[in-house]
Amino acid sequence: MAAPGKVAAFRLPPLPTIGEIIKLFRLKALKQLSQNFLLDLRLTDKIVKQAGELKNAHVCEVGPGPGGITRSILSAGVEQLLLIEKDARFIPGLQILSEAAPGKVRIVHGDILTYKMEKAFPKHLKKNWEDEPPDIHIIGNLPFSVSTPLIIKWLENVSKRDGPFIYGRTQMTLTFQKEVGERLTANPGSNQRSRLSIMAQHLCTVENCFTIPGQAFVPKPEVDVAVVHFTPLVQPKIQQPFELVEKVVQSVFQFRRKYCFRGIETLFPENGRLKRTEQLMMTADVDPTLRPFQLSMSQFRNLCNVYRKMCDEDPSLFVFNYRDELRQKKKTRSLLGSTGQPEQTEEENQL
Repeated sequence: MAAPGKVAAFRLPPLPTIGEIIKLFRLKALKQLSQNFLLDLRLTDKIVKQAGELKNAHVCEVGPGPGGITRSILSAGVEQLLLIEKDARFIPGLQILSEAAPGKVRIVHGDILTYKMEKAFPKHLKKNWEDEPPDIHIIGNLPFSVSTPLIIKWLENVSKRDGPFIYGRTQMTLTFQKEVGERLTANPGSNQRSRLSIMAQHLCTVENCFTIPGQAFVPKPEVDVAVVHFTPLVQPKIQQPFELVEKVVQSVFQFRRKYCFRGIETLFPENGRLKRTEQLMMTADVDPTLRPFQLSMSQFRNLCNVYRKMCDEDPSLFVFNYRDELRQKKKTRSLLGSTGQPEQTEEENQL
């Protein structure tokens, strides 16, 4: 019995185990959806613990599946839990949890990639961007096929302060393949340093919390799984539009094993390419013989800032697409025949 004046901690009533739920509803992980179930509630508790203090918080869980992490979230004493599940087979099992926690759970049968998060939570939870993060959390054991496009989408939302970040600097605790988790947190000079490293770290504090061995999942994936926590920064490290930063970063990492100037060249049309590449690198004070993974965040910031000025002076630059130029060259080659036409370069073949 709770002490006078204190609210008793929320406890789920006795429920079928996750394994029993899977058997009861004849649930099977679908390989084409990259589904893997986590049945060990000690591990689901550990994931939820990384999200921070959840008592009386509002939480959105992405892809709850049979509901292992869902139970750990509810046991943490949340105020409200929104479950977004694409696979209709899991809905009946989640409804059992909803009935066990009256008034706390809302289930949405939908796709997180298209779900409008702007209206997911009460308006009174909104905080100014400069304030502490709101009492809102996103948690999810993401299918591998969805994790990268989803985090890129949410990083764009962070940059524009919309979607789930219309409420402020909403925190996220998500699972990824171990290799993707390493990329998200990789430092300059690391072989795992990639486009994902820059896009995530210039907008968020990113922490690789711990690794879950593959054998903890059913069915066992071929890789281990990383649990990664994101807290949006008050000020992004590169203060340019998301699309511009993404274009520059993507171009730099186009040829990650070559000198960085080879990728930066792809920002410019063939006519004047070399001159403009030299201008960008000199003005940004970036050594053209560095490899993409060696560049620091401040060097990426300089490249983005100088490229922005060049685009302001010549707006056609930003809409230029190197791949379109390659396609056009290939089309011209095929129309004219190979005679007298230069062969494709190694970079063109790679793209």
